Amino acid sequence: MARVQARDTKWYQTFAFLAHSIHNRTPSQRELQVTSSLQILLVEDFEPFRRFIRSLVSQNRNLQIIAEASDGAEAAKKAQLLKPDLVLLDIHLPMVNGFETARQVRELAPETKILFLSVHDSLDIVRTALSSGACGYVVKADAGTELLKAVDAVARGERFISARLKRRISIDGETAEALV
Repeated sequence: MARVQARDTKWYQTFAFLAHSIHNRTPSQRELQVTSSLQILLVEDFEPFRRFIRSLVSQNRNLQIIAEASDGAEAAKKAQLLKPDLVLLDIHLPMVNGFETARQVRELAPETKILFLSVHDSLDIVRTALSSGACGYVVKADAGTELLKAVDAVARGERFISARLKRRISIDGETAEALV
């Protein structure tokens, strides 16, 4: 129980920061260039973070969360049934992890794009995520400022990697293209 409370406290602090960053953006930062409706499957096992993502996505009328899943097996089934335009996918999930879920989604719904949303900022994990079929990767701590930009980029057929990861890549002497 103490572990869950510690996790909740950590997430609460993250959410407070993210909520502050969202409300301090200008309206033009909230709008996407995507002009048609984009249907999204949200896959996240931590309910408070799912609520945060729902509120963030609801700021744009062109984005619609059509379903949610809290584990990888459920996500693959819903992706096959609903064929969403985009799956927002966590890595650490019950039943089937995010990497394997991404592979399954690519097989079951090949037109569906995948955008990872994870706490991890390890370049090795990002490489694994992208090689499993994802079009992008957003670090959860940056979701308040980067998620809508990432959704926009992925919807236009571009790759997206969080700015903090790009900074780390340039410090390590690697290029962002090397990750993809």
